[in-house]
Amino acid sequence: MNFIEVARTDERWTELLEADELSFVRRFVLASGSLKEMAEEYGVSYPTIRQRLDELIGKIRRGTKEKPVSELRRTIRRMVEDGEIDVAQARKILGAGAKDLKDAEQKSEGEGR
Repeated sequence: MNFIEVARTDERWTELLEADELSFVRRFVLASGSLKEMAEEYGVSYPTIRQRLDELIGKIRRGTKEKPVSELRRTIRRMVEDGEIDVAQARKILGAGAKDLKDAEQKSEGEGR
């Protein structure tokens, strides 16, 4: 398998990440992977940045084992990436969507009894 084939099979990993996590990855890349620089940018300790990076690495590794990302989450992520909305707005929208889904599930469970 060559680099292009690997890239095609792994291209959806970003869909697993929240908007703030994608922002972290972007800043990490722009900092050339310097955790020291990241710690300074975020105003936190090096171990805090290391822990956050380790958590993201774990999330990405588990990604293929988790449920698919919803169309709503994909759309919101793209809107954040394109600057149409900010991270706080994205969280509000996704929170409302999660609440609607939970309410619908509870309603259908109630009707099934």
